[in-house]
Amino acid sequence: MTVVAFVIGFIALGLAVGFVAFFGGPSGARQAYLTRGSRLFRIAIPILYVGLGIAVPAIVLADGKAGAGSGGALASESPNAKFNKGKTLFRETCWSCHTLQAAGARGVTGPNLDNIGQVTEQRVLNAIKIGGTGDGRMPPGLLQGKDAADVAYYVSQVAGR
Repeated sequence: MTVVAFVIGFIALGLAVGFVAFFGGPSGARQAYLTRGSRLFRIAIPILYVGLGIAVPAIVLADGKAGAGSGGALASESPNAKFNKGKTLFRETCWSCHTLQAAGARGVTGPNLDNIGQVTEQRVLNAIKIGGTGDGRMPPGLLQGKDAADVAYYVSQVAGR
């Protein structure tokens, strides 16, 4: 449904640009619209613009899939929900210590996650569970359960890429 709304909007925009270009710019198009257009033309164009201006956003907003990635009721069904939640949690919890280019993190205490060999979900989960081993030791269990799994998934998807 969103694709249909996009196509309709794109066609309407194309027609409007063509109309303006055909009559020599905005002032020429305005003059042609006000003086040369038939009564039907002067009524149809505003109805078309208002109709599309209301219909296209309404169709996009009414589409249930549109809210899936925006934290709406369908966010848990989205395949990217785990990734997005992990990214948010990484930024809240891990950002200040670790470097991870995908998250824009430039930490100095923990290891640079982009320079670690193979980063798997299980490896990240283990590190979260047992904590760090360096001078700036990461506390064990910093994240728990689903939150830890979401961060592990996110880091395993973006580290070193």
